[in-house]
Amino acid sequence: MRTEPHKGFFRSEYCIVAIHKFMSSEKFYITTSIAYTNANPHLGFALELIQADVVSRCCRLKGKEVLFLTGTDEHGMKIAQKATNEGKEPKEFVDKISEKFKQLKIALNLSNDDFIRTTDQIRHWPSVYKIWEILKNNGDIYKKKYKGLYCVGCEAFLVERDLVDGKCCYHQKAPEVIEEENYFFKLSKYQDKLKDILEKDKIKVFPVFKKNEMLSFIKEGLEDVSCSRASEKVSWGIPVPNDESQTIYVWFEAIINYLSALGFAENSEKFKKYWPVDLHCIGKDITRFHLLLWPAMLLSLGLELPKSVLIHGFINVDGEKMSKSLGNIICPFDLVDKYGIDPTRYFLLREISPTEDGDFTYEKFEGRYNGDLASGLGNLLARVVTLSNKIFNFQFSIFNEFSNPNFQTALSGAKLKYVEALENFKFNEALGAVWEVISFCDKYIDQEKPWENGNEKLKTKNEKVIRDLLFALQEIADLLKPFMPQTADNILEQVKTGKSEPLFPRLNS
Repeated sequence: MRTEPHKGFFRSEYCIVAIHKFMSSEKFYITTSIAYTNANPHLGFALELIQADVVSRCCRLKGKEVLFLTGTDEHGMKIAQKATNEGKEPKEFVDKISEKFKQLKIALNLSNDDFIRTTDQIRHWPSVYKIWEILKNNGDIYKKKYKGLYCVGCEAFLVERDLVDGKCCYHQKAPEVIEEENYFFKLSKYQDKLKDILEKDKIKVFPVFKKNEMLSFIKEGLEDVSCSRASEKVSWGIPVPNDESQTIYVWFEAIINYLSALGFAENSEKFKKYWPVDLHCIGKDITRFHLLLWPAMLLSLGLELPKSVLIHGFINVDGEKMSKSLGNIICPFDLVDKYGIDPTRYFLLREISPTEDGDFTYEKFEGRYNGDLASGLGNLLARVVTLSNKIFNFQFSIFNEFSNPNFQTALSGAKLKYVEALENFKFNEALGAVWEVISFCDKYIDQEKPWENGNEKLKTKNEKVIRDLLFALQEIADLLKPFMPQTADNILEQVKTGKSEPLFPRLNS
């Protein structure tokens, strides 16, 4: 039943089968959005990174050649204004912020392979220039005078239907009225094709209601979108080729990072190998860019479309949106310093819905920590290792089957839930299935009472009980590996050596 042990007898097929339908080739290209460098990292982007990391780890354990990309978006009016306010040049300002986002790889134990910056004139700019010229030569970029509503917070032009009481729904500020001559991209030209793409799931969208939102938006009619700004107003960015009076619109060039990181400009082997994207992981506020603008650009370029897009919601704090004015920004580095990497990963993946808004409070975090981790998983490991030492006297062997058929039934049922949940990127439900196994183990211990001494028959029974529990812990570690990699390794190490150490020391109130 158990395969040949590998790196501490770790086995991964259960978590991997769940995402098989996105893995038709040997490669898997997964991206997050690139973080806007007007502020330090916050908990919402940490959620996105960790979600992408879980999928990436699953794919690698299956033997796929994964390319996991993240990075920073570093141009635009908002950044230039922020740098000025802090008395810095824009490049100096974004260098500092971008470095903090790079540090999330260590802080959150991420497995990303690459990190792209839009200020990188060697890696990013050549692809932007090449794509601009292709789109222009295809007749999809043209210049005209325009008057519109511009939200500096979004770095985007809005239309009346985007506003709530005359304000941007995300930034609660009225947009500026801007009148200038810009270049435009013919988004309207691709309206029917975009409708067909979404209706026929040529790009698979998670959750489905986001696809339906975009279809409703298309039904109201798509307008051509500005893809440049006057350089006299926005100079911090990439100049339009052969027209330095214009700067390429920040979103238009930033979204190209998914191609520039592959060396699209050089038609590199990396590009040929990894395109198209298998999964984009993004936040709900940039859905329109990724399900309308980006596919339209790719259609104009004649490139394959992304296969799927996973869209997460926002993390509120005690029911309110995170904002500097309220002083409730949650820093992921602070959480890790206080509670540890895997507890932070666990909370975000278990407590926060993968596709809807969630809520953070320290009370909820510590409740999950003490309840699920300290009293749940950690306590189970300590009980089983202690009992195994008593019964087997530190003699360890790899257990590869259950003596009690009820154990196998419980585990198999949980694995089915786990697989189904991961097929739809429901990370919280997948972890919930793992905790069903943990709960079953606790009940099994209480029912069988393997600590009781007695005759030889009772001793034999107790040995079988502990073997079942040790095997179950190995299975639990397998399932947790993509979610909580350090914890999985710690479980296997304690099961192997019999040396018990608190997995999650209980927090004091």
